[in-house]
Amino acid sequence: MDTERFPPAIETPDNIDIERKMRNRHLIFAMLFGIGIRSVIILAELTGFVFFRSSALLVDALGTIVDVSASMILIVCIKLAARPPDEEHPFGHGRYEPLAGMQMGLFLLVLGLAMVVQQALQLIRGAPHRFIDPKAWLIPLVAAVLLEGCFFFLRYVAKKRQSTALLSEAYHYHIDALNSLFAATALVLVAFFPQWSAFLDHTGAIVIAVAMVIVGIIASRENVHQLIDKVPPQPLFDRVRKAAEQVPGVRGTEKLSIQQYGPDAHVNIDVEVDPTMTVDEAHAISQKVRHEIQRDWSAVRDVIVHMEPFYRNPSN
Repeated sequence: MDTERFPPAIETPDNIDIERKMRNRHLIFAMLFGIGIRSVIILAELTGFVFFRSSALLVDALGTIVDVSASMILIVCIKLAARPPDEEHPFGHGRYEPLAGMQMGLFLLVLGLAMVVQQALQLIRGAPHRFIDPKAWLIPLVAAVLLEGCFFFLRYVAKKRQSTALLSEAYHYHIDALNSLFAATALVLVAFFPQWSAFLDHTGAIVIAVAMVIVGIIASRENVHQLIDKVPPQPLFDRVRKAAEQVPGVRGTEKLSIQQYGPDAHVNIDVEVDPTMTVDEAHAISQKVRHEIQRDWSAVRDVIVHMEPFYRNPSN
């Protein structure tokens, strides 16, 4: 064996760059599709507010405008998060995604609270009864159908591309669909009970605003978890261990930690090998372990492998 030459490193799997680019394209396409649908809904609801003077339509439209803004910021952050590590950011830029998600969640929370206060004050002051066209409920009903369709599409892409950020965005569409459905219900009641038009309309707007607050809290909480390195789900640990243990020469695994944020993951794993093997052999196995983990899970930016001697349990 040539002891004067350092063993060559195993190159990063070719599929990683391809998978990352395809992942970004699919995520961005899904979000652009949702933005297009939401833009149509905003136009329809603002038009309905102008003609029907419905507060429920206005609040629903404002919430959707915030959603579109959040989606556009998230698209920018997905592109930023995809940038490779550099000297100033050796662990990559993946935290751009949860950082943007947290900020938009807080913005949605604040806007929802402001709407709750504004609509509640109008109720307390005793807003006068007003006629609302019975056909106004059709606008939020169609919006609910379109948003629910977006939910199923985004959820499919999120699961296929293993994106927790897009999955959260998908459920955001689901909640928005429920909000629009509630707005439609409130406007139907207004059509049957015109004497209660102001009360029902403002009450519907308050419920929608409360839902905005809840979504803001959930979105902020989920993104904060990634920013403070909450432990990822157990299936990811099982996946990494399985990939490592497939490498010839690996006798077992011990400690394993995973950091996951946005599109990136970093793995730190202890691998057990035959204690009699040479350093060169152990180094080669560590390289293969890193290669196999990245090949199986393209989100992994880096793998730190600690080599440990394997000793059979005397009790066995």
